[in-house]
Amino acid sequence: MNYVAAFNGLLWLLGTLVIFIFLQRALHREIQAFFLILTRSAGVTQVLFALIFFPGVLLHELSHFLSAKLLGVATGRFSLIPQAQPDGKLRLGYVETAMGGFVRDALIGAAPLVTGSAFVALTAIYLLHLLPIWDVLRSEDLGTFWTLLKAVPGSPDFWLWFYLTFTISSTMLPSQSDRHAWLPLGILVVGLVGVAILAGAGTWMLTNLAPRFNQFLGALAMIFGLSGALHLMLVIPLFLLHQILSRATGVDIG
Repeated sequence: MNYVAAFNGLLWLLGTLVIFIFLQRALHREIQAFFLILTRSAGVTQVLFALIFFPGVLLHELSHFLSAKLLGVATGRFSLIPQAQPDGKLRLGYVETAMGGFVRDALIGAAPLVTGSAFVALTAIYLLHLLPIWDVLRSEDLGTFWTLLKAVPGSPDFWLWFYLTFTISSTMLPSQSDRHAWLPLGILVVGLVGVAILAGAGTWMLTNLAPRFNQFLGALAMIFGLSGALHLMLVIPLFLLHQILSRATGVDIG
C-alpha cells in the first residue's frame, strides 16, 4: 500500500493548518497595528477590532453555548464584550460551562470549529464558488487559477459573504481553554485504535476506515486552505497600509 497516498489528507491538513494559523495571526497583528497607529488609543483599537470580528465571535460563543445545552452541561455567564487579559491578549468573548467529563468537554470545545468549518465550506462552495479554484491550485495550474480567481468578485453579494467567511474562519479555531480536554480524548482514541490493531483489525481498518478518514482530513484541509487564501488576500494590502501610515505619521507598532 502507498501510505503517502493513503494519508495525503493528513499531510494537506497539517500544511494548510500551519499556513492558516500564520496568516491569521499576521492579519490580526496588522489590523491592530493599523488601528493603533490611526487612533493612538488601545481602547478604541480593541473596540474596532472586536466590531470587525463580531459575527465570528458570536458564532464561536453560540457554538459553545448550544453544544453545552445539547450535551446536558450547565452554562453560566455569556459575554461578547472584549476584555484585555493580564498577558496582553484580547479576549473577544466567553461562555462559562460546567465540567462535563473530557468527552463532552472536548466536543463543546470543538463546536466552533465544526460550525465555522461548515459555514466556510457551504459559503465557499455554493455562494463564492471557490471549490474549482482550490482544485486548480492543488494541480498547480496557476494560469487557470488566476482566471478563476478574477471571476469570484462577480458572485452575488460577494462582499457580504466574503466578510462573513473571513470573520467566521478567523475566529473558528478553539482557544487554549477550549482544547483542555483534547489530550485525554486523543489518548483514549489512540488506545482504542491500538487495541483494535492488536486484536487483528489493522488490515480491515486500513482498507475500510482509512480512505474515509483521509477524505475527511482532505476536506478539512480544503477549508483551512480556502480560509488561508482569504486571509492572504487581506494581509498583503493591510501590511502595505500599515507601512504607508507608519511613514506618514512617524509612528510604528512592532
